[in-house]
Amino acid sequence: MAPRGKRLTARLCASAPPGRYSDGGGDGLLLYVKPSGGRFWVQRVTVDGRRRDLGLGRFPAVSLTDARAKAAANKKAIAEGRGAELLRARVRRTMTFAEAAERYLADKLKGLTNDKHRAQWRATLETYAFPALGALDVGAIATRDVLRALEPIWEAKPETAARLRGRIERVLSWATVAGFREGENPARWKGNLAELLPAPAALKKAAGGGHHPALALTDAARWWQALGEVRGMGAAALRFAALTAARSGEVRGARWAEIEGLPHAQNPRNPQNPIAGGKAAIWRIPAERMKAGREHVVPLSRAAAALLASLPRVAGEALIFPGARAGRPMSDMTLAKAMKAAHARDLAAGGPGFLDPRSGRPAVPHGLRSSFRDWAAEQGWPRDMAELALAHDVGNAVERAYRRTDMVQQRRAMMEAWAAFLEGRAEVGKVVAIR
Repeated sequence: MAPRGKRLTARLCASAPPGRYSDGGGDGLLLYVKPSGGRFWVQRVTVDGRRRDLGLGRFPAVSLTDARAKAAANKKAIAEGRGAELLRARVRRTMTFAEAAERYLADKLKGLTNDKHRAQWRATLETYAFPALGALDVGAIATRDVLRALEPIWEAKPETAARLRGRIERVLSWATVAGFREGENPARWKGNLAELLPAPAALKKAAGGGHHPALALTDAARWWQALGEVRGMGAAALRFAALTAARSGEVRGARWAEIEGLPHAQNPRNPQNPIAGGKAAIWRIPAERMKAGREHVVPLSRAAAALLASLPRVAGEALIFPGARAGRPMSDMTLAKAMKAAHARDLAAGGPGFLDPRSGRPAVPHGLRSSFRDWAAEQGWPRDMAELALAHDVGNAVERAYRRTDMVQQRRAMMEAWAAFLEGRAEVGKVVAIR
């Protein structure tokens, strides 16, 4: 912050690097400069013993002279005992959290050069924050509202939840600076949410280093049967994720245009989406949707191709597994609910449910990738082939540069064997011969 007593200049306001700068005139006037370059006026005042941050507009639309005039007028009103009246008179256009997030991202994303990070920022908010906060007036959001967004994933996904909390906090901070809300930030951790939620680091440690609970291989066929009894698009997406060993985000964002080898796959008006065996069907995931930033080719087993063929098609809908809103993918929670439903069905039938054999916790969708990796190792499939199926880096940079194949045909046989195992047509412990 600029030294106390030192006044701002118009030149400094226009050129100052990211930070917070006090005008030093005693009116509590501050200039906030965001990393994206956005500049906002805020006046810090005290009304009825409570500190308030009043947004005065954006620089240079509101000049230094205008901001000082507004700050002086506000200070005079407070000194005359008209502080409460001043606050009531500050009626502003309402803005929803979703709108505030879009406005914030318009500036924030300009400063991110990594496409993956840009996509993650938006996806995290859309998946977890918007269902609870998206339609709320950003000026009325309280701690209880933020908790409603965080609590469903706080213990199950501590790392994701911690990132989500920080991103909600920054959106609400932008809304305060832009003049759409006042008071303390309800997503603040210290002295606020820290008193209501366990620390993310402690949750990660308790979960054994943050590993996702996996499905025991001995339970796989029983789980597959239980999942088959769960209806809805979420269960279909979870079956497809299991058959392809793909990440939840890759499946939820899958588009029909990424599927090759399915006749009429590009024709959304064909409700049957006929398939001729699916012997050579592949799923080509573009680089911008992959964690590693590289295109990933998934050979689809006959079971995976048949699942796609059974799905309903909606004219004009590009997504294979659309969410409730047209053009938007389903949330990660939808897959989690399908996983929980299968677990509940097994319990209701007198079974033990589907628990991670190490931690004893119920298996989660992402843990299916670990189950696949364990199965591939036990069955004797080559390590590189299994790692490629999971879209992991194989070998060092030089080795990757010289590798000219993704072993698609070899992996097709592996994925067929994995589908047979899930469907109960193969036994645990049966080792295949590798040529």
